[in-house]
Amino acid sequence: MRRIEQPGPATPERVEWAESHGLRFEMTLQPGLTLLEAVRRSFAAAGFTSGVARIDGAALSSFSYVMPALSQTSEHAAFYSEIFRPPGIARIETGALTFGLRDGAPFFHCHALWQEAGGKRSGGHILPDETLVAEAITLPAVGIDGAGFAAYVDAETNFKLFGPATVPLLGATREGRFFALRVRPNIDLAGALEQFCAEHGVRRATIHGGVGSTIGARFEDGRMVDNFATEIAIKSGRIWSEGQRMTSEIDVALVDYTGAMAQGRLTRGDNPVLMTFELVLEAG
Repeated sequence: MRRIEQPGPATPERVEWAESHGLRFEMTLQPGLTLLEAVRRSFAAAGFTSGVARIDGAALSSFSYVMPALSQTSEHAAFYSEIFRPPGIARIETGALTFGLRDGAPFFHCHALWQEAGGKRSGGHILPDETLVAEAITLPAVGIDGAGFAAYVDAETNFKLFGPATVPLLGATREGRFFALRVRPNIDLAGALEQFCAEHGVRRATIHGGVGSTIGARFEDGRMVDNFATEIAIKSGRIWSEGQRMTSEIDVALVDYTGAMAQGRLTRGDNPVLMTFELVLEAG
């Protein structure tokens, strides 16, 4: 399986996790606000400070983003491009975000594909506080209670990344069995999630959110993305048991560092994580 050497040491634990309660809710984004503030207000109104959401169909203007890029130094295995600010309204085709805390303040990590006002299709990493909501929209989200995502300096990748953390209960919900997860580099995404479920007695799970990167991509239909630096959003995913083994289906959308985009179902066992993959699992 493909592998990219990271600048720092790998830790033994390759899947970080925290268990929580959780609740699906409708996230309403109000126009005129930054995307970050609109997300924060909607999560707060539902009683949550962390979780994940879809952003399919959102209209954004002003709009700022970066794409994956090759690193110019040995400090990182891959990096980000310069900031792009296309004029007019960009409309998200598909995307996901992880909402949590960075330096003690609300923040999100978001990857998406979209169409810009001039008709150009593109994709990348949306900048939370430099992007405005252009039109009101209601979108599916999941809030988690008893765990959350918080950014920390990851010695392995030398980036500040979201990871799961146990936090005091807010009392927003006592429903369900949910897990906030981060999958670390150089292990297969599907395999890591299947093994996690098996080890924690989860025989069926739904993936919510899902933001990260893999080393290129291999799809079930035989298509391949060879360029190693990608940014990916999970469109849908599920994990379940078949007899004594676990299996999964993970559908994604991605952009690579050349700007090429792809969508499809990942091949199990052949899609190692590049930098990180954060998501929420709902058991049952």
